[in-house]
Amino acid sequence: MTAPVLSRAPRTAVPATPHRPRRPARWVIGATVTVVVVLAFWSVDITWARLADLPSELVRYGWLMFSSPTWEKLPDALWQTWQSVQMAWVGTVLGILIATPLSLIAARGFGHAWLRAVLRFVFSTIRAVPEIIFAIIILSMTGLTPLTGALALAINGVGTLGKWGYEAVEAVPPGPIEAARAAGGSPVQVLRWGVWPQATPVFLSFWLYRFEINVRSSAVLGLIGVGGIGDMLTTYTQYREWSTVGMLLIVVIAVTMAIDGISGRIRRRIMEGARVR
Repeated sequence: MTAPVLSRAPRTAVPATPHRPRRPARWVIGATVTVVVVLAFWSVDITWARLADLPSELVRYGWLMFSSPTWEKLPDALWQTWQSVQMAWVGTVLGILIATPLSLIAARGFGHAWLRAVLRFVFSTIRAVPEIIFAIIILSMTGLTPLTGALALAINGVGTLGKWGYEAVEAVPPGPIEAARAAGGSPVQVLRWGVWPQATPVFLSFWLYRFEINVRSSAVLGLIGVGGIGDMLTTYTQYREWSTVGMLLIVVIAVTMAIDGISGRIRRRIMEGARVR
């Protein structure tokens, strides 16, 4: 008798190790960025040896400003700070009134494609320009007044609030919107009943956050003479009255931190609701 022939299992082919993909575009971009950074450092006229003196100079000026602040100027500093807050508030309100309806139109599904493109381009262009540039342009019409700062903050706020607004509208769940449209609602009614109830907490949070930004920016706008605490900082820095400058910085930091803290708590309450004890 012949021995049975044992069948051998077929050998499975071992897959070849895939080659690492080549990404020449990534190398080109990395090399380009490196060259640009090196050229930027090389072309800037900076005395690098003076960087070693920076820590000691910071300590010296810190001592001049905060060792004995001039508290006699505190009433004037508080009044100018109040003007800065007013400037920020007016700029925020004007920005909200302009940006909110435009952001609703710029949202996908509520405006024509060409109109959305135009509005989004305008929002991007405004965001690319600092507030101080708008203030310098407005100076020729309104002069060195707090209104100039408020208008500059309002224009700049339109860019950020507009972008935040249409992104918030587009992030709304589609269920209520579809229900409003199925019921025969007009675009305005869909926005009123399908979008706004859900987007209101986000909009309120954005408005408060923009007010925080405007409070800080109003101090910077004061540097060009439109009033507020920044105007006092510029004046006393030019005369090198460091003790007064230190007192002004203390006021600015304290007021800004207080507004940020209050606004932050309000925003958390809006977004998260009341905490159950």
